[in-house]
Amino acid sequence: MEENFAIQLFENKQVRVIWDTDKEKYFFSVVDIVQVLTESPRPRKYWNALKTKLKAEGDELSQKLGQLKLQSQDGKKYLTDVADLEETFRIIQSIPSPKAEPLKRWLAEVGSNRINQMIDPEQTFQMAVEDYRRQGYSDRWINERMKSIRMRKELTDEWERSGIHEQKDFAILTNVLTKAWSDMTTGEYKQFKGLTKESLRDNMTSVELALNTLAEVATAEISRQRNPKGFNESKNTAQAGGRIAKTARQDLEKEIGHSIISPSKAFDVLAPTEDVGEAVLSQSNGKAQ
Repeated sequence: MEENFAIQLFENKQVRVIWDTDKEKYFFSVVDIVQVLTESPRPRKYWNALKTKLKAEGDELSQKLGQLKLQSQDGKKYLTDVADLEETFRIIQSIPSPKAEPLKRWLAEVGSNRINQMIDPEQTFQMAVEDYRRQGYSDRWINERMKSIRMRKELTDEWERSGIHEQKDFAILTNVLTKAWSDMTTGEYKQFKGLTKESLRDNMTSVELALNTLAEVATAEISRQRNPKGFNESKNTAQAGGRIAKTARQDLEKEIGHSIISPSKAFDVLAPTEDVGEAVLSQSNGKAQ
């Protein structure tokens, strides 16, 4: 089973989703669906009680559910109840909520969008652009973010070619690369910005994104030339690529007189007509490390 994990947003609430390429089906986190419908602070408890009730009533729904490892807020993956689109509709019908019909329409749209994306993958990027615009990111920032997504995919493809397949190894190599150019691991960088479960890249300035992308592009290109085998050799290429971006960062900081590593995050600066990267740099001048 090949799975593609994603987080979709319904009314600014996260719904974890996995697309199974073999079965050509979406599987949705049941707990996330329950949380959207009930707004309960303890959706897992609500779902366990409902599942017990359905089972006692002889409903076959609970027998048709599966479990997959989905990423939780702490960054770790845990086995979580999931349901395909049809069973998710049945769960929605079992929970009285004014959000039931809007959620059904949203789920149907998600399924339709996936089919369209399979026909035309470029739609995936266009949808991401529109999502970022709705959140208030500037076009300049969005362009940098889209570049970073493409380059990240090229890098992970190159790592896979080099024999890297475990998620934990991807995370370690990312930490190595990030520390090489920014002097912080991904975790330290997020802590510096005051982030927890939020995406680090979604909270970078345009300049930070550009340097991170440079590190990843350089790493991928060096990897193609060196043709590393396995984790240790790939680690060396990540350090080399990161050092190239660090040199560019230091040259820029020498010219502008302050660090480009900003403690600001997206929430601090988002505005529909404001350039996020320039706004962050303006705010961080003199207070960044």
